[in-house]
Amino acid sequence: MTDDPRTIRVDEFLPHPPSKVWVALTDSDLMAQWLMPNDFKLEIGHRFTFHTTPFPAVGFGGVGHSEVLDFEHERMLRIAWRAAPDDVSSLDSVVTFTLEPEGTGTRLFIVHDGFDPDDPYQALSRRIMGGGTAGGGWTGTARRISGVIERALA
Repeated sequence: MTDDPRTIRVDEFLPHPPSKVWVALTDSDLMAQWLMPNDFKLEIGHRFTFHTTPFPAVGFGGVGHSEVLDFEHERMLRIAWRAAPDDVSSLDSVVTFTLEPEGTGTRLFIVHDGFDPDDPYQALSRRIMGGGTAGGGWTGTARRISGVIERALA
């Protein structure tokens, strides 16, 4: 994680080729295994939701609203990551996943940008998502995705 209070940056290695990491990032059922249940489709402009346990401490009611903003096959996926209209937090951010081949594996870069450091709910959300806490942090995403790949795509 960086010191920028508006952004989370993660750099992790997966011992799998970009083609398999891409499938785990963009298949709704596989994404549900490493992130949250969702109705994701790889289409620019597709609006989808994530569902999980509410987290009142950060003003999150359990449903995240997202949209596919851009993608480059097996290289980059960019999604909007927004609070629900009835959530206390007004988070309106962007998450970018970038894949780079490295040896026989993949370097995964995650940038989650758009936190308002003056909003206490967003500041806490950033600390939780950036710190790798159980069930919510971007740190450890490579481990979770690797597990899905080993179970479903081996």
